[in-house]
Amino acid sequence: MRNAKEIIARRVALELRDHSLVNLGIGLPTLVASYVPVGISVAFQSENGIIGFGAPPPEGMESPHLTDAGGGFISALPGAASFDSVTSFALIRGGHLDMTVLGGLQVDASGRLANWVIPGKIVPGMGGAMDLVAGAKRVVVAMQHTDRGKPKIIEKLNLPPTSARRVSLVVTEMAVIEPTDEGLRLLERAPGVSVDEIVASTGAKLLIDGEPPVMPIVSAENAA
Repeated sequence: MRNAKEIIARRVALELRDHSLVNLGIGLPTLVASYVPVGISVAFQSENGIIGFGAPPPEGMESPHLTDAGGGFISALPGAASFDSVTSFALIRGGHLDMTVLGGLQVDASGRLANWVIPGKIVPGMGGAMDLVAGAKRVVVAMQHTDRGKPKIIEKLNLPPTSARRVSLVVTEMAVIEPTDEGLRLLERAPGVSVDEIVASTGAKLLIDGEPPVMPIVSAENAA
């Protein structure tokens, strides 16, 4: 049985578009690189200065010179390029990213994301989250639906927001939700998950039009 993170990564992979430049944030979002659909060519970017990375290499083949922004090992695909962080953030702030996939601590009813700090906790730095939410053309949040049973999708953020900008899509192991001008719209439900279960695990009102379709995911046969 697939775990929650794998379900999320496989669903987010279906949001990838051919010949696009996509940033994968630290943690769960990096798993998306392992499930790129067959026939899709994507250039993955990491804010520490690389374009063209792929899934983690086999054990024993890791290189300390090839890591993502979180320090996790990655592989470099043919044609990959590395550069300094100044160039990397110029790409992000210049609006050149087609999409970014970020983890989340909370998303509220207006679609705002909180993912960079928990007050009172030591954090090494804010990273590139604020720049990514502000600069990428599409912002997809990949996060688990709850944290120790408490909803992470809530009416109003009680953690510092990452940006005032509304995110494009939220993908959890239970549902796909789209923030809109009218509110949070439930688009899809995960296999075996009912609408009632999603509503009970969500701390914000959901807009539901009929019975949402079952969430598709990239299968092992359809991943490059």
